Amino acid sequence: MLNQFRPALRRFIDPIAEKIAIPADYITFTGFLVACASAASYATGNIINGALLLALSGFIDVLDGAVARRRFNPTRFGGFLDSTLDRLSDGLIIIGITAGGFTGLLTGMLALHSSLMVSYVRARAESEGLECTVGVAERAERLIILIGGSLAGYFLGLWYMNAAMIILVIAGYFTVIQRMMYVRGQMKT
Repeated sequence: MLNQFRPALRRFIDPIAEKIAIPADYITFTGFLVACASAASYATGNIINGALLLALSGFIDVLDGAVARRRFNPTRFGGFLDSTLDRLSDGLIIIGITAGGFTGLLTGMLALHSSLMVSYVRARAESEGLECTVGVAERAERLIILIGGSLAGYFLGLWYMNAAMIILVIAGYFTVIQRMMYVRGQMKT
C-alpha cells in the first residue's frame, strides 16, 4: 500500500545512503539490534522508548536496502538476511508488546500469527515465481500501526495500543486473504 511512496522516499534516503561506507549487511544487523531494544523497552513497560526505537529500526531497515543498491551490489544472501531478521524483529516486538501488558495474550498471539502469515504467503508466492506485494498490511504499514498505537497509547491512554494490536490482527489476516486471492488469479492465467 505504501509502495506508491517509494520514489519520494528514495529521493530522501538515497543521498544518505551515498555517504555510508558500511556494508549493508552490517546495517541490517544494526537495525535488528535496535528492534531488539524496542522489544525490550515494550516488555519492560516503556511504550514511548519502544515506539521511538521501533521507528528508528524501521528507518534503518529502509536505509540498508538503499545502501546495498547505491554503494554495494545487492546479494542474494543480503536479501535473505534482511528478510529473516525482519521476521525475527516483528516477532520480538509483538512479544515485547504483549509481555509489557499493552495487549492481551490472545491478541498478541493472533498479531504474531497474522504478521508471520503475511510474510509467508508472499514468500510462498515468490517461490512459485509470482511477485506478491499486494495487501493493506505489508511490513511498513504494520510498523506504522504499532508506532501510531504506541504514541496514542502514551499520550491518550494505553487502550489505544491494544486497539492498534487488534487493527494489526484484522489488517494482517485481511492481507493474507488479499494475497491468496491475488495468487489464485495469477495462477489461473
